[in-house]
Amino acid sequence: MPYIAEDKRRVVTRLRRIRGQAEALERAVEAGTECAQLLQQLAALRGAATSLMTEVLDMHLRETFVTPPAQTTPPDAQALNHAVDEVMRIVRAYVR
Repeated sequence: MPYIAEDKRRVVTRLRRIRGQAEALERAVEAGTECAQLLQQLAALRGAATSLMTEVLDMHLRETFVTPPAQTTPPDAQALNHAVDEVMRIVRAYVR
């Protein structure tokens, strides 16, 4: 869960956008919209959810591994950031 206020705000904003997409999709289904258009909206909704998932995962990894607990000696933040970047590059490749 994002604990930094700015991160939380970004996540909530994305969730609201996703909710709007889902509501628009529901209206389209109720209106009898063509399947091709529904599939396009579904793909956009899936893309938005996947993007949110990777952003929250990125936040989690950085909070867990880059920000050390107060009682420990700080690790090399640059090396940890590089490691998180590499993990996120791999994750993004598989969730597309």
